[in-house]
Amino acid sequence: MALNELNFKYKVENPQSIAKEYSHLGVVGSGDLEVLMEKKDFGGGTEVKVVTPVTGFDKVWEMVVTKFVKGNNLGDLLIEINDNNATPVVVSMRLRQALAEANKKEKGGE
Repeated sequence: MALNELNFKYKVENPQSIAKEYSHLGVVGSGDLEVLMEKKDFGGGTEVKVVTPVTGFDKVWEMVVTKFVKGNNLGDLLIEINDNNATPVVVSMRLRQALAEANKKEKGGE
């Protein structure tokens, strides 16, 4: 099965990055996906890479990802999404979960 790769770049005002250097959430399984987040020096920008077996939904992906990045003022961040037919609702939920996990303080940390 051929995979479709989508790439998006964003620049927001007052960008916020994640607390951890790297974070991973989810698994690529039937109807699900995984989200990886990594701090990167993009001059305040955010880059998103989506790998999915589904074609024809580029605009839907762009809408979901744009809402998430801009709604959270994300910057200096690389987000990689490895999809296996997840619905937009599941994508949004996993992105929020991944961001929460990426911002969790380490045990014993301040």
